[in-house]
Amino acid sequence: MVTTMNLIWMALTKLRVGFMFPVFLLAVLLPAGGQEIYSETSDLMGSEVDRLYVKGLQHLLRTQAADGRWADGPYGGEPAVIGLAVISMLAHGDDPNLGPYSQPIKRGLDFILKQTNKQTGYIGRSMYNHGFATLALAEAYGAVDDERLGPALQQAVKLILSSQAKNPSGAWRYSPEATDADTTVSGAQMVALFAARNAGLAVPEEAIQKGLRFFLRCQTSEGGFGYTDNHSPNGARTAIGCLVFTLAKDKNSKQYKSAFEFLKNSPAETGYPQYYIYYAAQAFFHASPEAWQSWNRKNIKALAATQNPEGSWDGQFGTTFSTAASLLSLALNYRYLPIYER
Repeated sequence: MVTTMNLIWMALTKLRVGFMFPVFLLAVLLPAGGQEIYSETSDLMGSEVDRLYVKGLQHLLRTQAADGRWADGPYGGEPAVIGLAVISMLAHGDDPNLGPYSQPIKRGLDFILKQTNKQTGYIGRSMYNHGFATLALAEAYGAVDDERLGPALQQAVKLILSSQAKNPSGAWRYSPEATDADTTVSGAQMVALFAARNAGLAVPEEAIQKGLRFFLRCQTSEGGFGYTDNHSPNGARTAIGCLVFTLAKDKNSKQYKSAFEFLKNSPAETGYPQYYIYYAAQAFFHASPEAWQSWNRKNIKALAATQNPEGSWDGQFGTTFSTAASLLSLALNYRYLPIYER
């Protein structure tokens, strides 16, 4: 079912609005009794966030190759990284067809589409790639003028579902044929399925429930989530679990509440910091306005201190991934992406 935010986004795209559309105006457009889009005030919503964000986007624009990829080591050409970079551009709220990032968005999507197996719908060389690339297709569908997006998204979702159906755990791992599963790869597929559902595609509820049952089997007694089972929980995987249960509208369950308590009390991930903040931002945003405000302030301060002069952030998966993930942790301040609805 297409949500109110999807309809507004599509309408803006049709009108070719070429400027940032303030979040508070969206609240005016929504009918009474609808979702509250911006339920809290923030002294950090203005110039500081946008200064960091635009500086990061400008870095991505300068470093993108003509074919849509980024050439910063082995990761810049992976569909997952390109997908996240595209999503970070969409998240700023400019017109994706005529705005300043329209051509980089289209180049990135074109690269992803060319990496798609025409017979199976499989994108890239791993389910990590497939999940994040599918998320990019879902967020672009209905906003970017490209008639290839709908069929490619439908094929990509079909592959996610068929891979899950063959998996004894009812979840996902590195390849579509995998017979084991882990929470990180599964989280990417689950979020992609929710985004596709937001875009209007049919996603069976049983597929969602099977994925949730796998996450529950990986939840530890402390409330956090392990990797392949219910051992060794950490903040990043618990943020993924919290997000998945939130998107499934299961925030009232004791399992979600214990998971968020674990997340609140766990230290920030130091091994994969941008991967952590990408998911933690969404987990805290959906938890409550108070939790989000506190986490958001700390995140903005940390990113302001670590952004490179040319606009990038450093990380072990290359500057494109690190920059895109950092930007997306800030993007909740804009609320433009359908997947970022509360």
